[in-house]
Amino acid sequence: VCVHHVRSCSSIRFIKSKYVCLFDKSALKFSHHQRLFRTSSVSCGQIVQFKLSDIGEGITEVTVKEWYIKEGDSVSQFDSICEVQSDKASVTITSRYDGIIRKLHYNLDEIAYVGKPLVDIEIDASKGVAPEEDVVETPAMSHEEHTHQEIKGHKTLATPAVRRLAMENNIKLSEVVGTGKDNRILKEDILNYLAKQTGAILPPSPKAEIIPPLPKSEGVPTAPKDKVRKIPVPVSRPIAFSGKDKTEAVTGFQKAMVKTMSAALKIPHFGYCDEIDLTQLVQLREELKPIAQTRGIKLSFMPFFIKAASLGLLQYPILNASLDESCQNITYKASHNIGVAMDTEQGLIVPNVKNVQVCSVFEIAAELNRLQSLGSAGQLGTNDLTGGTFTLSNIGTIGGTYTKPVILPPEVAIGALGKIQVLPRFNGKGEVFKAQIMNVSWSADHRVIDGATMARFSNLWKSYLENPASMLLDLK
Repeated sequence: VCVHHVRSCSSIRFIKSKYVCLFDKSALKFSHHQRLFRTSSVSCGQIVQFKLSDIGEGITEVTVKEWYIKEGDSVSQFDSICEVQSDKASVTITSRYDGIIRKLHYNLDEIAYVGKPLVDIEIDASKGVAPEEDVVETPAMSHEEHTHQEIKGHKTLATPAVRRLAMENNIKLSEVVGTGKDNRILKEDILNYLAKQTGAILPPSPKAEIIPPLPKSEGVPTAPKDKVRKIPVPVSRPIAFSGKDKTEAVTGFQKAMVKTMSAALKIPHFGYCDEIDLTQLVQLREELKPIAQTRGIKLSFMPFFIKAASLGLLQYPILNASLDESCQNITYKASHNIGVAMDTEQGLIVPNVKNVQVCSVFEIAAELNRLQSLGSAGQLGTNDLTGGTFTLSNIGTIGGTYTKPVILPPEVAIGALGKIQVLPRFNGKGEVFKAQIMNVSWSADHRVIDGATMARFSNLWKSYLENPASMLLDLK
């Protein structure tokens, strides 16, 4: 009876003095501490250290670019916590738990390390999170899917059924273009994306058929493009003269460029240049642009350049290969993952279009539109920026004709495209005509690629672009 009385009291001072003599002091102390332990466990939640998971690609550290929460905020599962940037991509980290943020372990622009605590989250102890779960974070879904559910703090709009369908097919919602209200992702969007990846043929979306072409302005006609003089516009950035030297750490994509270009110094580069007459291609693109616009796609010259390169790589697979570090083995890549260099506010990035060998020109254009939208918003994922096998750099969008591109290891070739210029040329009859001329500069790894192979590939690529109809013979 006395033992029951001790355990039921909130304080030991309520125990009557006549019962104290029946207990040993150690027993009283044990009962007292047991009572205090139980009280604290009920009144306070459990603190879980949310650790930064392995992002992949050998990344061990990232820079914290933005916090979406602060100490004291309540979070739920899949709520955005922060955005981090590695030397390869920007990734949004989302919460695994429901709880309250108690501590942020890093300030903005500080380096966070994989496996180290990112934030402390107080969760409901009644949910019973095992202590060993605090050591290594193991989300129920893969980290790639987990971190791409939300980008830049904006939630992806999709119903649970759509999210489940995407999860079952290992599709990242950030890569799917939503056609519903407020860009909500619908079931049809997932099925269309899946069909694109697997090569299945689905009927075109009704929405794509009813989109009218963009109306042309009926006002004052604009001057022809060849008569408009393009004036370079200076970059609008504030100029501050502090009179002091400034030192900044090399981080993000700039750090990746340092690593890649340092490795590229080991490669003996072979250069080859030529000019391409794009007169027929320019005319063909003008005819196809309205058709592409009705499907909601902006058609540039780049999809034709990429597809022509892929057709050339089928004939010269050595250019779509990689050489190991010991220079003992050459791996011929089955997929043509052609990278496109992009100039963004974050620096130079090179996302790639996957499996170009099985894509149409229109599919390549749609993928380029997606990559350019994500790139300008700084939302490209690791999958978009890795796995490239061949690269084209369109420096002509900025200016210039010839350049000397640097190979991106482990690739063995790269091409740089100059601007398209209207220049006089002679036809077969000796007559002068107006031609649309573009210069191309190739660089190849001279350890495995000789000059003759590079020249033959360039000539084949050139023939496809100068006579676009000839591409039909080799398209698959």
